[in-house]
Amino acid sequence: MPQFISAISLIVPDYDQGIEFYVGLMGFELIEDTYLSEDKRWVLVAPPGSTETRLLLAKAENEAQEEIIGEQAGGRVFLFLETYDFDEDIALMERAGVDIIEEPRVESYGKVAVFRDPFGNKWDLIERH
Repeated sequence: MPQFISAISLIVPDYDQGIEFYVGLMGFELIEDTYLSEDKRWVLVAPPGSTETRLLLAKAENEAQEEIIGEQAGGRVFLFLETYDFDEDIALMERAGVDIIEEPRVESYGKVAVFRDPFGNKWDLIERH
C-alpha cells in the first residue's frame, strides 16, 4: 500500500506572517486556512503544483516552541524546494528580497542555493540534473 508524508509542521510566530511569506512572497498556494478555535488554525501551504506534501504552519503556543522557531533542524538546512527552472525561481526570490545565504552553485546533483525564511529556517532551492 503506497504511503506519503502529507504535511510537515513548521513552527512560526504568527499564522498571518507565515502566509504572508510563503503565499505572498514565495508564491505557494494556500491549501487550507481553517479556524479551530480563537487561537488555533489549521494552515496548509504548498508550492505550486505540489500534490502530496504540504507545510502545516503551526503558531508557537508556548515559550519552548517560540525558542525553536527557525531552529527545528539544529542550524542545518531544514527543507528542500525542488524546481524545474532554477534560474527563474532564484531570480524571482532575489527580486522579492528573500534572504539568499549561500549563492547559487552547481553541484554533482544539480544547481543549488540556500535561502532563509524570515523565521530563520534554512532551505535549499534545487534543480536536479
